[in-house]
Amino acid sequence: MTDLATGVVPELKRLRESIDNIDAALVHLLAERFKCTQAVGHLKATHGLPPADPGREAEQIARLRRLAADARLDPDFAEKFLAFVVKEVIRHHEAIRDSRS
Repeated sequence: MTDLATGVVPELKRLRESIDNIDAALVHLLAERFKCTQAVGHLKATHGLPPADPGREAEQIARLRRLAADARLDPDFAEKFLAFVVKEVIRHHEAIRDSRS
């Protein structure tokens, strides 16, 4: 192993361990978020509310774009990520609604 590789490998390992920890935290946060959205889906189904709420979604997109910009994260990426999550949430809400029919 060269001197350069000797110095790089431990740093690379440390950074990858941090990435792994962050990924684990993201998974746990998403799981908690989906527990909440499942409860919202049941509440909507009980009261005959539609699975999607375009007004709320627009507010969340604007909010998330601001947060991303403040965090120096690409707002377009943040919006794409939220769109993916919201699409899945709506799918769950539709399934909950349909299971009550």
